[in-house]
Amino acid sequence: MPSKPKSAPVESSPEAINENLGKRVKKLRGDRGWSLEELASVSGVSRSMLSEIEREKANPTLTVTFRIARAFGLTLQELIESAEASASKIQVIRASDRAQVFRSDKHHEIRTLSPLNLEKDVEFYEVTLRPGGALRSQPHFEGTREFLTVEEGSVRIESDQDTDELTKGDSGTYRADVPHAIVNTGKADALVFLVVIYR
Repeated sequence: MPSKPKSAPVESSPEAINENLGKRVKKLRGDRGWSLEELASVSGVSRSMLSEIEREKANPTLTVTFRIARAFGLTLQELIESAEASASKIQVIRASDRAQVFRSDKHHEIRTLSPLNLEKDVEFYEVTLRPGGALRSQPHFEGTREFLTVEEGSVRIESDQDTDELTKGDSGTYRADVPHAIVNTGKADALVFLVVIYR
């Protein structure tokens, strides 16, 4: 079957970019657990302006956008490109995008592999646990389950009173609407891929 002729690309309008920027800022702030006041303090942008941006009511200046990008550890280009990309039918998450790092400390690093601007009931993460490290979570919404695959190392999964050991190549699923945890039981870093499904 012959392919259909390609239509001309549609350029992003300023309104579309502002809309996507508002969603991106709100999601980045939420992922870090920051209030508007905390983002205002870190960025130097007023709370009222940030609120207007998130509600897609503002047309922020270059300086304001730069300050917001810097607060999230991004360049202005990274923040704008990510906002523009959200209007595309294809979204790519680059390995170098530090905005996707949800949490990083001496015990673990969690990188979000699903788009930050997407309202979703499925989330996808790459989790690196240092030796002795553990990712302990309080119950999520009722019906939530987690699916985990071990790429490197060995871990123990805990769901309420139940536990099980997994090694490289193993997968497991468990209730996440009860206290749950992923614990590195090995002597090297453990790398796991985690899917959270909210019902």
